[in-house]
Amino acid sequence: MAKPIQRLPEGRLNHLQKKILYTLIFLAIYRIGVHIPIAGVDTYRLGEFFRTQGANLFGMFNMFSGGALEHFSIFALGVMPYISASIIAQLLTVVVPHLEMLSKEGDAGRRKITQYTRYGTVILALFQGYMIANTMEKTQFAGGDLVLAGGLAWKFLTMISLTAGTAFVMWLGEQITERGVGNGMSLIIFAGIVAHLPKVIGNTYSQYSAQQLDLFRILAIAAICIVVVAAVVFMEQGARQIPIQYAKRQVGRKVYGGQSSHLPIRINSAGVIPPIFASSLLQFPVTAAMMARTSRFGEIVGTIFIPGEWLYNTVYVALAVFFSYFYTSIVFKADDVAENLKKHGGFIPGIRPGARTAEYFQKILGRLTLVGSAYLSAICVLPTILTGKFNVQFSFGGTSLLIVVGVALETFRQIDAHRQSLRYESFLKQTSIRPRGRGGI
Repeated sequence: MAKPIQRLPEGRLNHLQKKILYTLIFLAIYRIGVHIPIAGVDTYRLGEFFRTQGANLFGMFNMFSGGALEHFSIFALGVMPYISASIIAQLLTVVVPHLEMLSKEGDAGRRKITQYTRYGTVILALFQGYMIANTMEKTQFAGGDLVLAGGLAWKFLTMISLTAGTAFVMWLGEQITERGVGNGMSLIIFAGIVAHLPKVIGNTYSQYSAQQLDLFRILAIAAICIVVVAAVVFMEQGARQIPIQYAKRQVGRKVYGGQSSHLPIRINSAGVIPPIFASSLLQFPVTAAMMARTSRFGEIVGTIFIPGEWLYNTVYVALAVFFSYFYTSIVFKADDVAENLKKHGGFIPGIRPGARTAEYFQKILGRLTLVGSAYLSAICVLPTILTGKFNVQFSFGGTSLLIVVGVALETFRQIDAHRQSLRYESFLKQTSIRPRGRGGI
């Protein structure tokens, strides 16, 4: 007779529920802060300005911030300064010997690099806050000013408010990572994109009601989204299984080892980091164009450097491919994996342990990363091009779907890992292992 399925202990199950509850509470705090505007701005006129920017970079960054830029709230910068500081810190880790030594010192070194990243986030937030305040004060829309009462005091207030908001969002992300489930920064971007989805659907329905959009185009966009989601799920779950064989060794009368296993290497080892990093770096030409709106450079960026245009797609694909290789080399270090296999008596059949194994890993990783970067570029660029062919103002494109689906899959993996660990601990507690006596069998 089959044994009934044993449920998890109530106390331990509540531990996972608390982590999920903490995550939801922190995300709710973030969503509340999105609607807290900075004083001195005509939010209605600013909202009308962003409603006309649905297909360019301003609309895309407003979507990534969850509408915070549209409301000009204290969270208008979002996590982008932190992501930019993380990119700079990781690049400097390869170049600066001191940072490279810190990265090899374990948790203490990583905490020090994280502290430097926080300082860099504050500096970038101060710079971007001043640029935004200066641009907002000079921008006019529909014959009126966006800022009601400007001046040096208002610029200082805006700069400090945006920097404080970015620091608080950074703290929320770290709290989600430590106390909740999933990666905090990725979940904050996820929440901002998902919060924008009902508005996108509502705008599409309004265009359909006004006969500006026919049913065929709506079904075509829905089909593109379904295909993108299916492709993301398929590719994110795909991995190359490398066979690993462990040599037999005899200790006394017992023989250890000899078993075989597999080392999985994911096709997209970098996850959603490359498109997030690429989108963050694309802020720099936009910021420069905002500083020089009347110059030739500002006109070029404002008219050509928008999603769907060839220049934007080319730069975006180049950045996505670069960060795919760069971040994969950080996540999967072939030399360290080969050395650990050699220490534990493991080897790949037909490949010598040590340097040859590391070279084999590099070869396999290079091919997989090439496929993964091509997949990321196609997912992020092709839906934007296709929706542009239909002349639809639909900013929820491939990049957004990739981030939403990728973050959702990673979060569910962590929740499942927590559940498995709770089941394992419950099994150990319910199993009574008694030591064998001297006269026992």
